[in-house]
Amino acid sequence: METFIKPYLRLSGLEPLVVRPETNFINVGERTNVTGSKKFARLIRDNQYEEALSVARQQVENGAQVLDVNMDDAMLDGVHAMTTFMNLIQSEPDIARIPIMIDSSKFEIIEAGLKCVQGRCIVNSISMKEGEEKFIEQAFTCKAFGAAVIVMAFDEVGQADTKQRKVEICHRAYKILTEQVGFAPQDIIFDPNIFAIATGIEEHNNYAVDFIEATREIKQLMPLTKISGGVSNVSFSFRGNDHVREAIHSVFLYYAIKAGMDMGIVNAGQLVVYDEIEPTLKQLCEDVILNHNNDNNEATEKLIAHAETVKAKGKVEIKDEAWRNDTVEKRLSHSLVNGITDYIDADTEEARLKYPTPLEVIEGPLMDGMGIVGDLFGAGKMFLPQVVKSARVMKKSVAVLTPYIEAEKEQRKQAHIAAGTANSEAAGAAKILLATVKGDVHDIGKNIVGVVLGCNGYDIIDLGVMVPADKILETAQRENADIIGLSGLITPSLDEMVHIAKEMKRRGMTQPLLIGGATTSRIHTAVKIAPEYNDGVVHVLDASRSVTVAGSLLSKEQKPEFLNGVREEYIKLKHGFDNKKSVKTYLAYKDALQNKVKVDWANHTTQTPTFTGTKVFDNFDLNTLREFIDWKPFFITWEMHGNFPEILTDGVIGKEATKLYNDANKLLDQIIAEKWLTAKGTIGFWEAGSEDDDVEVKAGNEFVKLSFLRQQIKKAADQPNLSLADFIAPKSGGKKDYIGAFAVTLHGIEEHIKRFEASLDDYNKIMLQALADRFAEAFAEALHQQVRKEYWGYDKDEKLSSEELIKEQYTGIRPAPGYPACPDHTEKYKLFDMLKATDTIGVQLTESLAMYPASSVCGWYFSNPKSQYFGVGKIQRDQLEDYAQRKNMPLDVAERWLSPVLE
Repeated sequence: METFIKPYLRLSGLEPLVVRPETNFINVGERTNVTGSKKFARLIRDNQYEEALSVARQQVENGAQVLDVNMDDAMLDGVHAMTTFMNLIQSEPDIARIPIMIDSSKFEIIEAGLKCVQGRCIVNSISMKEGEEKFIEQAFTCKAFGAAVIVMAFDEVGQADTKQRKVEICHRAYKILTEQVGFAPQDIIFDPNIFAIATGIEEHNNYAVDFIEATREIKQLMPLTKISGGVSNVSFSFRGNDHVREAIHSVFLYYAIKAGMDMGIVNAGQLVVYDEIEPTLKQLCEDVILNHNNDNNEATEKLIAHAETVKAKGKVEIKDEAWRNDTVEKRLSHSLVNGITDYIDADTEEARLKYPTPLEVIEGPLMDGMGIVGDLFGAGKMFLPQVVKSARVMKKSVAVLTPYIEAEKEQRKQAHIAAGTANSEAAGAAKILLATVKGDVHDIGKNIVGVVLGCNGYDIIDLGVMVPADKILETAQRENADIIGLSGLITPSLDEMVHIAKEMKRRGMTQPLLIGGATTSRIHTAVKIAPEYNDGVVHVLDASRSVTVAGSLLSKEQKPEFLNGVREEYIKLKHGFDNKKSVKTYLAYKDALQNKVKVDWANHTTQTPTFTGTKVFDNFDLNTLREFIDWKPFFITWEMHGNFPEILTDGVIGKEATKLYNDANKLLDQIIAEKWLTAKGTIGFWEAGSEDDDVEVKAGNEFVKLSFLRQQIKKAADQPNLSLADFIAPKSGGKKDYIGAFAVTLHGIEEHIKRFEASLDDYNKIMLQALADRFAEAFAEALHQQVRKEYWGYDKDEKLSSEELIKEQYTGIRPAPGYPACPDHTEKYKLFDMLKATDTIGVQLTESLAMYPASSVCGWYFSNPKSQYFGVGKIQRDQLEDYAQRKNMPLDVAERWLSPVLE
């Protein structure tokens, strides 16, 4: 049977990005552009490509869905720069997972990028400025590489500046691309040119209207095409006044997106919410953008005058209690939306006395209020911390009503017994069972998903962490769960998810299976999990997506079409994965070994640690650790993306981020003052020498062999294939060298988690878990600093700020087993044995090699000045076989543990 593939724009890096009709505006990361980022341009000019990758990584972490790469600089060999940087990106899975936009005004640079990029990229851009023949030639090249294209509204006459010219040029290009070149309409993205408005030149006044109306007409005329543009151009006249520029961008996007604009290069962190723009400024922006009341530049002059008076001011928060005079329904709704628990007991009791039954209070005003919360969250007008606070209010209200509901149930039961009739209670809300799989101890993400789904009226059964397959499935069957959700953070959890899918099929179960967690992906779900179960497997990226997925799966009308769409997409992904021809070139392992990091060992001076063996830190000061906290991952936990402290003043999420930060510090004060948590750690140093990719360590009277993996992707001539073993002096050279290790953990969280659970306080429960994780990472950072300056002492004079520490601008590294530079989790066994970590600090390894307590970190110490963080990337069969032999490990066992990095 022929499978119908819906005509969506389908892009990919290591993971797919399918642009569906319901897809929100797509943000294109702009900082890996030498014309737009001075830092990136400097790094590329100085040949510091590895450091330039950090700029790309930051864009991905900040939420970019597509990464724009531009090497157009007169002082650069653009082809070489594009080739080198693209090849490096492909070996960094955390960056390469999103699609690339190859951006250049020189087609030879675009071609260089196309030869390196994996997945399905976007070419930015081609146009008819040099005539149709050149346009067609370039379009054929892009199509041959499978790329989507951005087409500028630019022809032989020049750039289109009126609506009519924009539409005419785009339609002409469309007909050429679809009829002569064979492009699918959905793979064409038009850029109809955004020009600056409010310049004082009357001819420019209609530029924004021309773009918006051209967008509307292009989408009507060619509905499957997409529209993009450089948003910052529209406000160029107000450069230097960020407050006004942010307002102009938000108003412009409000109308442009309504007209059909799909994506654009825009700094999402500098957008203010349309509804929150000060009314006078918003009206003036609308007049200028829509060219209203602008005769003789009147609207322009008014906006310019207003811009002179506008300053970005902090808002003073005044407690307004006027809402307490509203009806009880509105008061309940207000409490839910604003996360206020102060009056919830009294208001719930008032509502209970007003309504015929307590259940009607839940089904009426409480669910109405949560409906508003869900709508605001879905529209991006509420953020995760607010939703979790709303859930706390809801749970407290329901707790007031529960005794009365149970009493009514008992009365009905006794009445049925007395009458001799059957007692049938309503089925109630749909049940969703959630669990972190066997061997994995991480559950913050799962807890957040549970809260968000609970806010939307679902009954959540949370089985916790390290849950065996049998318990998950037996509970699902016993409780008649409607959906099963699995979570995991470490790579071995992926195999457990495959096992559960197989077991569900064997048992004849029919519940849809949701897959989530940091280590999961849509491509792994499609290739490994979905084929094992026929009744619906769906990867859920984050908490905000879980609501729409659950709603689709629980709707009799929507479920068949939704699952068919997912199934078709996953079949196509698997087919593409199974049949892909890698565009990457790999070296034979023996050849990669010859391309080590070049270290002048003869003249290298190795610093001897102040001791060999181990040292234990039994109760490290939490106040000291507080100074080392990296706040950025804390906000990411709450699905708030951005750099710290800039996130606190962000135009979109700054207000809520500041509230979250203040709440976190208030809880930190309590944790430290009342000694809720105990920080325990251990470090060790030993003599070591390398032999190819093994490092022999003298641990007491024994020798321990550590085994590492090496990058095999073919690199530019001056770029080495890295292995951690390169940073330890060779055994054969007679040069004494050392390696270190560490493990840290936080004890004492469980009793406080139970207390928050008992008081129905998900907000502080998740907050405590997130802060414990931050403490563990801060402990690792603090110890590493002491190692560098004191215990190993190879950089005694180091003076780095907190920001520089977070950016890892120190000498030496501390890579962790199971992470990109050393992806084999089984090396943790050796690390734990060398440190005696279980005996001394009470941290344990699960069967999947997660650490318990969950807030724990471990890793190796390398002191060599050339040591750096990197990703091994994919390895070939020859290295797998050699690695298994070196470790004396059965090949099938090695293959299972290394499956995430096998090509």
